[in-house]
Amino acid sequence: MRSMTGYGRAEAASSGVRFSVELHSVNRKHVDIALSVPRALLPLESRIKERALSRVSRGRLAITVALMPDGGASATQVINEELALAYSESMRRLQKQLGLEGGLTLDALLRVPGVLLTPGQDADPETAWPAVERALDEALDALVFMREAEGDALSKDLAARLAALREAAHFIRERAPEIPRQYRRQLMERLQAAELSIDVNDERVLRELALYADRCDISEELTRLESHFSQMEKLQQNATPVGRTLEFLTQEIARELNTLSVKSNDAPISHRVVEAKAELEKIREQVQNIE
Repeated sequence: MRSMTGYGRAEAASSGVRFSVELHSVNRKHVDIALSVPRALLPLESRIKERALSRVSRGRLAITVALMPDGGASATQVINEELALAYSESMRRLQKQLGLEGGLTLDALLRVPGVLLTPGQDADPETAWPAVERALDEALDALVFMREAEGDALSKDLAARLAALREAAHFIRERAPEIPRQYRRQLMERLQAAELSIDVNDERVLRELALYADRCDISEELTRLESHFSQMEKLQQNATPVGRTLEFLTQEIARELNTLSVKSNDAPISHRVVEAKAELEKIREQVQNIE
């Protein structure tokens, strides 16, 4: 089981250029990738996303790819003269067409994106891809490792809270047979208070008790709760993404608890249901961060 929160970073060098990949992930209902790459590496966007999606199936993942001169390479900036000349001719031609005054300065031309380059900014995407791929894979390894470590912590917390839910269900199961007996005592007390001499074995009394026992029968809800608990325990040991399934089970457990409280109409059971729902709300909050 993995968390959706994690971080990973790695670097790889090739042809005098060092590529760094930094990953941040947070919880999100579906998978969402935000990618930032240098202009020269834009053709690699689809490959980077595809690689990331092979390791991450849920959450918002921010990927930042940067390049810089390698430690042994010169960091001297160079001018892309061909691009600068093209921009200069286009700007002068546009200036003439619009009848604008003023001269084109070198400072203005150097501010144009792509004219002033540091080593690597004009990197060839195909040549750069092996290094970018290595850095990306290492960063993903670190990210997944962190998500798994946090997932283990979440699993332990869920196990403790699930034990509390099981304890509440056990109390309710033990308490359930007392509900019809309690109703029977109350019914006879009301009949006596009304000075109605009806025997406890009277057919009408027995019919009323049978109907009430059927209405307050919560055995099906308890059975379904046990099934949901067992499924949640199994999912915690699963290496595949389980967050959405856990969210569904959390909703189903809440539904069964509500039904238990309504059908039983018993103060001690209602009290334990309230406690169980408080634990379940904490589980729901944790589950929202599970992949």
